[in-house]
Amino acid sequence: MNFGIKGRVALVTGGDSGIGHTTAELLLKEGAKVVLCDKVPEALEKAAAGLSSLGAVVAVAADLTERVEVEALAIKAREAFGEAPTILVNAAGITGATGDFLDLTDEDWLETIQTDLMAAVRVTRAFIPGMREAGWGRIVLFASEDAVQPYVEELPYCAAKAGILSLAKGLSKAYGPDGVLVNTVAPAFIATPMTDAMMKKRAEDNGTSVDEAIASFLDEERPGMVAKRRGRAEEVAAAVAFLCSEQASFITGANLRVDGGSVATIAT
Repeated sequence: MNFGIKGRVALVTGGDSGIGHTTAELLLKEGAKVVLCDKVPEALEKAAAGLSSLGAVVAVAADLTERVEVEALAIKAREAFGEAPTILVNAAGITGATGDFLDLTDEDWLETIQTDLMAAVRVTRAFIPGMREAGWGRIVLFASEDAVQPYVEELPYCAAKAGILSLAKGLSKAYGPDGVLVNTVAPAFIATPMTDAMMKKRAEDNGTSVDEAIASFLDEERPGMVAKRRGRAEEVAAAVAFLCSEQASFITGANLRVDGGSVATIAT
C-alpha cells in the first residue's frame, strides 16, 4: 500500500527505542523525512545514525516536560528540513509510579501526568500551527489499554492515558476543519524496553525466569490477550503509519487498539 507520505516531514518523539524508533523506521521506508526526538542526546544520536541509511533523519533532543524545550524543538524541527512537520507521532512516555493508591504521593502523580499527558499537550500546541498553515496534518498520540481498563496498581498512568483519549478527541473536533486529523493508538503489553524492565522486576520478585514472568503476567493480569504473547513494536508501528497516511484521510478522533484482545469491552 502506498501511504502517500513521501517527502512529508514527521516528528517522532520517544524515538530512541521501542515503538517510537520502529515507527520512525517505517515512516522513513515510506519516504517521509523524520525528526527524531528523545531526552538523552547520546542515545538519540545513536538511534538516528542507525536509521540514516533509510532516508533523511535528524536528531533533536528535548525534554517534553519543559515548555521552553518543546518550543525550541518546534523551531529546530522546522529548520531541519526547511518546513514544519505535518506528521506528529508522540510516542514518548513512562509507566510512572505504581503501587497502592493510598501510598502514592502528589509528586508520584504529577511526574506521570507531566510526561504522559502534559507532554502531549505541549507538543500538539507547538506543532498544530504549522499543520494548519499547510492545510494538512496527522497527529497520533499514544493512549493505552489502561485508558479504558484501569489497573489498580497503575492509576496515575491510567488516568493520564484516559486524558490522552479526551485530548485527542477534542483536538480532532477543533482542528479537523483545518485538515488536521488527530487519532490515538492504544497498545497493550508490547515488547519494548519499558515492558522488559517490568518483566525483569517481576522475575526477580517471583524468583523465576523472564519468560516465566511473562507467561504468569499474561495468565494473571492480562487474561483477555488471546494471542498469549507480548505484541511486537512493528505491529504498533504499522497501525501508527496507517493513521499518518493519505489512506486514513476519513479517520479522526478515533482510538485504534493494538492490544491482542486485552480490553474486554466493545466501547472505546
